[in-house]
Amino acid sequence: MILNMDGTKPIYLQISEWLEREILNRNFESDQKIYSQYQLAEMFTINPATAAKGLTLLVEENILYKKRGLGMFVASNAKEIITNKRKNQTLKRLVVEIVMEAERLDVSKEELIQMIRDVKTGEAGE
Repeated sequence: MILNMDGTKPIYLQISEWLEREILNRNFESDQKIYSQYQLAEMFTINPATAAKGLTLLVEENILYKKRGLGMFVASNAKEIITNKRKNQTLKRLVVEIVMEAERLDVSKEELIQMIRDVKTGEAGE
């Protein structure tokens, strides 16, 4: 992953979202130790405090937990928490944007649903 240093999204959020993707992609399983703030800082050439902020965010969301003196570990229900969070925030926001754009373009509900079906079945034309 390459961080967008010039973007508007804070780097610590990019780190936490990257770790979430790694968990969703099963690169980290429940109760598995994850990278330390220093490992993340070295991997992405960032300040360890910035990496720590990303990790702390995931601890606050109960996606990670700390074992004193051992590091950070993936919570047993991390994947479920991430999935629910992304459904309720990211996906919902995207759906609202799509529906609003469809309304501006006079795309009917049926057309929009068919477009979604086509994308899911791989039949969508670019």
